[in-house]
Formats: sequence, C-alpha cells, structure tokens
Amino acid sequence: MTYKVAALYQFVPLPDFRELRDPLHRLCLDLEIRGTLLLAHEGINGTVAGTDKAIDDLMVELRGGALFKGRLDNLELKFSTSAEMPFRRMKVRLKKEIVTLGDPQTDPLRRVGTYVTPAEWNRLLDEPGIVLLDTRNDFEVEMGTFEGAVDPRIKRFSEFKDFVKNKLDPGQHKKVAMFCTGGIRCEKASSYMLAQGFEEVFHLKGGILKYLEDVPEAESRWNGGCFVFDERIALGHGLVEQPDRGEQSDE
Repeated sequence: MTYKVAALYQFVPLPDFRELRDPLHRLCLDLEIRGTLLLAHEGINGTVAGTDKAIDDLMVELRGGALFKGRLDNLELKFSTSAEMPFRRMKVRLKKEIVTLGDPQTDPLRRVGTYVTPAEWNRLLDEPGIVLLDTRNDFEVEMGTFEGAVDPRIKRFSEFKDFVKNKLDPGQHKKVAMFCTGGIRCEKASSYMLAQGFEEVFHLKGGILKYLEDVPEAESRWNGGCFVFDERIALGHGLVEQPDRGEQSDE
C-alpha cells in the first residue's frame, strides 16, 4: 500500500488555536491519518500521512470546512508518497510559534521576502553578487544542499539570528537568496533579515521540496537528498524516497 504524505503550513491569525486542537485531532483520527500538526496564534504547520482519500478529505476540511472557517484558504502544500506509513501516531501540539525563531518582533504576517518560484530559482542564483543561504540545521545541510550555498552551521533554527548578526552585513550583502525544506523557515528568516536592514531578500517558494518536485533533474542545481522529518529520512528529485545514510554505508 502507498501512503500520501502532505507537508503543509500557513501563517494566519488563529486566536482560538487552543480550542482547535481537540477537534482537529479527532478529525485526523477518524480519517486514520498519522503525523504531527502544530498550532499557534500565528498559524499551522506540520506533516501528515494517510490514504489518498483521507488526505484529500483532510485538505478539503482544512481549507473550507467549519473547523477553520475558511481561514486556511492559502495553505502552502507539498504532496509526496511513502511505501510505508512514515509516522507512528497522530499528534496535534500547541506551540508559541509554528517554527521557532524566538524573536517577538519578527512577523511574517506583516512582511516577508520576495517569493521566487522553482522555475525562476536557477536564474536568480546566476545573478551577480547574490548570497545564497541555507537556513536549515547542520545535519540537514550535510545530507544535501544547493551548489554554492552558505551553511550557517546552526544546530537549531533559533540560532539563525546569531548567524546573521555575526556573519552578515546589510551594507555589504545587498542581495540575499535563501531556502529551506518546505518554505516555512524562510518566511521567518526573510522577515527577520528585512527588519535588520537587508535590502533585497528572496526565498524559494515551497522550499526544496517544491523545487525537487517541479524542476527536472537535468536542470537542477541541487546536490544530495533533502532531509524530511519522518521515517523516510530523505527525498530526492521527483520527491522519491532515498535510502538513509545507514543503508548506504552498509552497501
């Protein structure tokens, strides 16, 4: 059996996010969906898996059902498949942030960088003076990244602020392009950098996953696999599962 996997997020005001937890959890259990969804005052984030029909039914409910009352009409979604169920159970967690940067002044609902589609990404990377940033954690970067990308060498995303403060200069680094797994970390990172005075900040819309889905391998600037936070470990071009590092070392 093949399972459909949905990675999703949206920054949107959810003042009632605490009240949404239990009914959302029940809905997923009724659909026999597993995975993790995070709810916070600023929106929703997570990855879930189930049958094609179950995931489709969940997306219909999230986007237009009574639970969220049409507030999730702009979900950022990426779909992939898994030969086995990649999650052990269903969790809906309440958080202060749906992705933790730890800077109260950073607000993607107010301002973010310029979105760049996967089709336009390679052209942006060829522009002179561009600084290409991988905003992910060090173990993710080790598995794969774009050619020429700067590795901030951070253990957790909340350390990104220190990297920007210590290694980047708005007066020198005029044009910055950044990317992450699904796009959500770049929403926070680009908002933060704009607030720090960086003039032009671009980010890959839909993240690496969307790039691997849309861009033919022959035209790709991506090297390696893209780490995903489930039992599949990594995905490659076409969002095809890749063997984990342990399996590769045993060959």
